[in-house]
Amino acid sequence: MSSDVLDRGLVLDAVRVTEAAAIASWAMVGRGDEKAADQAAVDAMRNALNDLDIDGEIVIGEGERDEAPMLYIGEKVGKGGPRVDIALDPLEGTTLTAKAMANALAVMAWAPAGTLLNAPDTYMDKIACGPGFKDGIIDLDKSPADNAKAMAAAKGVPVSEITVCVLDRPRHAEIIASLRDAGARVYLITDGDVAGVMNTADPSTGVDLYVGQGGAPEGVLACAALKCVGGQFQGRLVFRNNDERARAARIGITDLDKKYTLNEIVRADAIFAATGVTKGALLDGVRLEGGFVHTHSLVMNSSTRTVREVRMKRPV
Repeated sequence: MSSDVLDRGLVLDAVRVTEAAAIASWAMVGRGDEKAADQAAVDAMRNALNDLDIDGEIVIGEGERDEAPMLYIGEKVGKGGPRVDIALDPLEGTTLTAKAMANALAVMAWAPAGTLLNAPDTYMDKIACGPGFKDGIIDLDKSPADNAKAMAAAKGVPVSEITVCVLDRPRHAEIIASLRDAGARVYLITDGDVAGVMNTADPSTGVDLYVGQGGAPEGVLACAALKCVGGQFQGRLVFRNNDERARAARIGITDLDKKYTLNEIVRADAIFAATGVTKGALLDGVRLEGGFVHTHSLVMNSSTRTVREVRMKRPV
C-alpha cells in the first residue's frame, strides 16, 4: 500500500488528537475513578477524530462493537479524505491516572488502509529492542536470559549492564527470575506496555529490552512507534479460551501460533503520536499554569524517520 497519504497535515492532526484525549483525562488524575478517566479520554479522542478530513477505520480500539459504544473495532471516523487504519488507546494507564502515578499516555497510530494488523483483544507474548542491531538479535522463542546475553554480546558489554523492562505481574515471575539469574537488571513497570516498548528506543531511559506478555492491541501500537524510529519486535498471540480463538477467526486470523515481526504487524509506513497525561520517563504530563494548559507530545513519521517533540500551550 502507498504511504502517500501520510502527509505533513496528518502528522500534525495526529498530535492534536492525542492532546485532546490527554487533556480530557488529566481532569481525572488522582480521583480514583478509572472508568471516568478512560471515558473522558475516549469522548475527546472520538470528537477530535470526527473533526478531521480522513476516512478512518478503527482497527485497534476499545473492543468489539458489543463491548464498546464508541471507538470500537470497525467504527468509521472522520469527515472523509485519505483512507487510514487507526490504532488507538485513548488512555494507556487508566490505573496510573486514577492513582496519579507516572507514565500515563494518550496514544494513537495510523497507516494506509489495510496495513495494520487487526489484532483481537487478547494477550500477546512480546519481545522488543531499539535500533542499531542486526536483524534477529532478539528471538521470542529463546529464553529471556538468552536474549539478554545476545544483547550484551552485541553491545560488547557484560550482561550485568543490560536492563530489561518487564510488566510487574505474577505471570512474569519466571521471566524475572531468569533475567536476574543471568545477571541482567530488571526494570519493573506497573502498567503501560506501549511506553515500556518505546523505552527501548530512547537511550535516555537506559532500557535495552522489553520482554513479557501484554495486550495484543498495545503490541500493534508499540510496533507503530518502533517502525518510526527503528527497532525490532516479535509477538505471538496468546489465547486463553475458545471465545478468544473465535474472536481471532472473526477477523481472519487462521494461524494461531504465528510469530509476527514488526513489519508483519505494521505493513506500511505509519504515523504515531503520544501525549503525556502524567509525567513519565518519556513525556511530561499535562499541567495547568498561569491560566494556560501545557502538554508534551511525541509525533513520529516512519516515512521520513522524523521524531518531533511538541510542547503545546493554550489558554484554558
